Amino acid sequence: MIKIDLITGFLGAGKTTFIRKYATYLMRQGLDIGILENDFGAVNVDAMLLQDILGDHCTLEMVAGGCDADCHRRRFKTKLIAMGMCGYNRILVEPSGIFDMDEFFDALHEEPLDRWYEIGNVITIIDAGLEQDLSEASRYILASQVAQAGTVLYSHTKDVTKERLTATEDYVRQSVEHLHCKKPIEPLVIKKDLDALEESDYESILSSGYHTADYAKLWFNDQEVYDSIYFMNMEFSEEFLKQSSEKILNDSACGKVFRIKGFQNLPKGRWISINATHQGTEIHPVTEGQAILIVIGENLNKEAIEQYWGKSNE
Repeated sequence: MIKIDLITGFLGAGKTTFIRKYATYLMRQGLDIGILENDFGAVNVDAMLLQDILGDHCTLEMVAGGCDADCHRRRFKTKLIAMGMCGYNRILVEPSGIFDMDEFFDALHEEPLDRWYEIGNVITIIDAGLEQDLSEASRYILASQVAQAGTVLYSHTKDVTKERLTATEDYVRQSVEHLHCKKPIEPLVIKKDLDALEESDYESILSSGYHTADYAKLWFNDQEVYDSIYFMNMEFSEEFLKQSSEKILNDSACGKVFRIKGFQNLPKGRWISINATHQGTEIHPVTEGQAILIVIGENLNKEAIEQYWGKSNE
């Protein structure tokens, strides 16, 4: 059977960065890897950030959103059926940061997937500086991911104090308790920057597995709770993009903005990627991209955001 790992975590925690490093480690072990990007949005920026590791031993498939939840689940299952015929040793699934865990487990227990796949590891990435005023729905998603994880990895630890990391851990623990989760099994916990992970860490993660958890289910439609607004072909300087993104994140009139991500085309054919959250803004040069910026959050106010960036392309 094909092993399948779920790499989950809240928006901006570093899932894509981890997958790049984890997949590279697995390929060093001689494995052929398939990566499935399973995003709720109609455009998947994260998939473009994995292009540098793709080749004969690592390929990428994508389930794009832009449809209702039932349609999205059907696409997810159909894609896994197709990938099951491709000879992979292991498949890594990266869902949206606002992903209901039941979708993954339910799909893997349906025919024919239950005959082809074996769940390997559930790995949950949490930003050490996680916001601690999440909505009920967001806190539920975070807690359900942690409750079923074999590994919980706190990322961006170098950017926070020990006190802030402890506060984040306490908030996560309280969130799991808030689920009324019955005696959750303690996962493997790693508190390191992703760049600091060593071979021994990956070995431990690879055998960490996952946990089933019994907790109170919160029913909601994620497409009603979370919003995403797309801006195409904008012409901003790098400095303006950084400053305006930080202003949007901190302007309550724009809604509760969690993350801004995308690519910007600069003069002379240069591209940069941006990943902006309340914990900080990362901008890196990339070889290619798509001229798109995506704002993700709750109860977004399109008109307020357009005061910074002009008209969106929804």
